[in-house]
Amino acid sequence: MTEPAELPAMPFEQPHPLRPAPDLKAMAEDGPVHQVKTRAGDQAWLVTGYEEIRSLYSGNVLGRSHPRPDRAARHTASALFGGRPREHYATEDRDRAQFKAVLRSIMSPAALRELRPWVDAVVTNLLDELAAGPKPADFVDKVAVPLPTLVICKLLGVPDKDLIRYRRLTDAIASATDEQRSAAGLAELIDHLRELVATGKITADGFLHLLHTAPYSLPAAAVAEIGASMLFTGHHTTVVAIGYGALLLLTNPVERQAALNDPAKLPDVIEECLRTGNVGVNTGGGNGIPTYARKDIDIAGVRVRTGELVLLDTGAANFDRRAFDDAYRFDVGRPAVPHLTFGHGRHYCPGAGLARMEMNALFTQLLPRFATMRLAGRLQDLRGHDDQITGGLVALPVTW
Repeated sequence: MTEPAELPAMPFEQPHPLRPAPDLKAMAEDGPVHQVKTRAGDQAWLVTGYEEIRSLYSGNVLGRSHPRPDRAARHTASALFGGRPREHYATEDRDRAQFKAVLRSIMSPAALRELRPWVDAVVTNLLDELAAGPKPADFVDKVAVPLPTLVICKLLGVPDKDLIRYRRLTDAIASATDEQRSAAGLAELIDHLRELVATGKITADGFLHLLHTAPYSLPAAAVAEIGASMLFTGHHTTVVAIGYGALLLLTNPVERQAALNDPAKLPDVIEECLRTGNVGVNTGGGNGIPTYARKDIDIAGVRVRTGELVLLDTGAANFDRRAFDDAYRFDVGRPAVPHLTFGHGRHYCPGAGLARMEMNALFTQLLPRFATMRLAGRLQDLRGHDDQITGGLVALPVTW
């Protein structure tokens, strides 16, 4: 990779919580592919174009693994995403296919429909606690964090009495700058889940039990590693989506009232929240997930060599003016161009349906019950987690 005199350095400062980082916006409008320096100090290709990312997600030219992990460029210090790449280079495609096949058993449309009444009850309890508590309240702390954490614990089949511990460990794993803290958090979470599996303290209908018993019969250590990854992604990414979704509805009263007047419009509102709110996830690019070129490829006329680090910035792609008219405007009535928040094609997130269901369950109750909810402070004072690979609001103070 040819090194220019000075590369744009990540993360890009984002002064406004709902607007792209100015440097990132300028780069994206200048072209779809850019050479940057990561948090870890390595060089990478940052892809910001909608069609370019959609095409890359559809193919098999990028992967999470690397033939020489010890020599691979790094994105962040996170032990789970962003640090050293996966080592299963030869079996990555097969492993992904097997994992998704198993995952479909607990995240199929039928399974999510069966789960929905339980999620509705969880939402009711959380909103009861919010209503009974002091005002102002932190919506992130009281609702956005506990809802997806409780849901992923139920799906995995692990006790939810350890919610505080899970939150502490996933926050540690998400660290983009402290490798030791991230690695220690991941190791502790894996050890904890391995003990639960080995001692039978997981529910018989949960995902971890399914992996540990026939026909899969994975050992407790392997089950724990998969469980740690799922607990992190199923918790952290949805926390981020819920936080930004709530903020967007609080700051767009017309769209909020439209969803309140006609609940049938809520799915469209949620999709626009997922599109525009995703900008707050990608201040560092690529959703925090590094990929590597599996062969020499051309991206919009830029030559990328085998093994080079490629970051797909779906947040920037969701604001690509070539794909979305008036892209920076929150518009629930815009033509149905699919956003890339959950990826695309063979790299589409298997948990997308779950995240959508959680947001639908939450906003279905939140909007009519807290019709007067508003920000308890200034929008410009809100800050994102630029120290974490998933981003997300540090806090969302609200009153009603």
